[in-house]
Amino acid sequence: MDARQGLIEVLEKYYEYANAGDWDRWCDLFAEDQVMDEQLAGHIEGLDTLRSMMKGMGTMYRVFRNEPVHFLVDGEKAAAVSHLSAVSASGEAIEAEVMNFFRIVDGRIAYMANYHDTVPFQVLSQD
Repeated sequence: MDARQGLIEVLEKYYEYANAGDWDRWCDLFAEDQVMDEQLAGHIEGLDTLRSMMKGMGTMYRVFRNEPVHFLVDGEKAAAVSHLSAVSASGEAIEAEVMNFFRIVDGRIAYMANYHDTVPFQVLSQD
């Protein structure tokens, strides 16, 4: 498998595990020293911090689907455009267009940042 295909495989698993609610395997895609800039959760450093944060993900949403629309890969960098459809714990629908930026090193996500409209997620503060 070439390097580009390896990155695409990591991206596909990122969305597959998220959509299955398999947050342990999702976290396994990240490097120990990962850094994430997440619009809602802020700046997250280290895999242990990420694992701890993701433990609550299953209770935040009744439904969570983040469907990739397009991948762009350039060396160890990648971007994914996706559409997120979710239902909050209180039953509020969330729809958002998302763009994630990744840096994948040695088959693990070393850096990730996401960009999306935050307005649809305001229902989470009401839960």
